[in-house]
Amino acid sequence: MEPTMADPGEKCLAKLLSTLTTTLHPSTYVFATLGPDSPLPPLAEIQLLFRETEGVTLVVSLDFAQAQKMQYFFPCKMITLNVTSSLEAVGFMAIIATRLAACNMGVNPVSGFYHDHLFVPTGREAEAVEVLAALAEEKKSEQLNDA
Repeated sequence: MEPTMADPGEKCLAKLLSTLTTTLHPSTYVFATLGPDSPLPPLAEIQLLFRETEGVTLVVSLDFAQAQKMQYFFPCKMITLNVTSSLEAVGFMAIIATRLAACNMGVNPVSGFYHDHLFVPTGREAEAVEVLAALAEEKKSEQLNDA
């Protein structure tokens, strides 16, 4: 079956990593869950929605969760990777997650259609951005040395 849309993303791992830049979003987000029959919050309040057997996982702002008296977990910051990676790119998120894991940092990566996003623990977001910038510089240097 042919895809109905063209793939807008890059598949070349070296290019993805060497051109990587990030955007750190100012909001603090949290993970929450709703039962399968619970009403959903307004779409404008949902950063991520994923249906699982046990319930619906939501990522919403901390402010919204507190205002709605929702139970939540993992206050985090969202970092958007400003490269358009293909959903078929092999190893991109694995390299990023491994680099952050080397710093003893948990990360919850999410792939959107156009960009990948990382949810990292609050208080560690600046460190995560620095690690990703260093990774991009390292890959740029490798490409220059290979040229």
